[in-house]
Amino acid sequence: MARHLALAPHRSTTAALLAGAARERGMDVVVLPGDGVPGRLRGSAHYYGGPRFASAVAGRLGAALLEPDDGWLDGLPRAFTGRRVRRVPLDEARRAPGPQFVKPPTDKSFPAAVHETGDTLRTPAGHPHDTLVQVSEVVVWVREFRLFLLDGEIRTGSRYATFGRLDAAPLTGHPDEGAVRAFARQLMGECGTTLPSGVVVDVGLMREADGDGPERWAVVEANMAWFSNVYAADPARALDVVLRSAGPAADLRAPDARFHRR
Repeated sequence: MARHLALAPHRSTTAALLAGAARERGMDVVVLPGDGVPGRLRGSAHYYGGPRFASAVAGRLGAALLEPDDGWLDGLPRAFTGRRVRRVPLDEARRAPGPQFVKPPTDKSFPAAVHETGDTLRTPAGHPHDTLVQVSEVVVWVREFRLFLLDGEIRTGSRYATFGRLDAAPLTGHPDEGAVRAFARQLMGECGTTLPSGVVVDVGLMREADGDGPERWAVVEANMAWFSNVYAADPARALDVVLRSAGPAADLRAPDARFHRR
């Protein structure tokens, strides 16, 4: 059966890079229309694109999309987070004195940002007051890296930010490569079963916001590979992770069933 890479209508540089890599391995690349799914794709398509569009088409594609649990980060030992992370209702976050870093757990439905007080926290209309948001202590990320993980191993990676500013560079050959790989091995060795087999994890070198204390490696967050920017990672190797993370439901592996997006 021919395999297809189905792309959401909204195009991006990453979608174009993954499409090129897919075509090089003989896959058919299809940009999905906004109002339907071609019947020939059902049961043989992998998906790349946004979660809102995915909710509308995944069932018709017959695709199983894998995503980390919303509570994954706040469930990690502090040895891996380096800071206090928790999920609280939106109303509670708005009452907090701050400063605090606030973001949606996984869906990117509002911008992640530091809020000096809860009064400045605004979210799109339609978010109930009891919607869970992720709040954490404010820290400084010196350098941040995106890792495309397949079966617990780094398939490819990229630095994507320095002191919060976009600064993409390949992981391979980077001065921090050894430290990043060592931290990822420790993380996956202790917590690998808490993630899908195809996933993106962002890690970084962090320090306290006041500048005190040593720098340390920590997890930034985990993301769906089928909705992640490759930055300067190898697109062909990133594609391996994307295909695993959003492929035909018939190929869903038993250990990944609990990460299936419904």
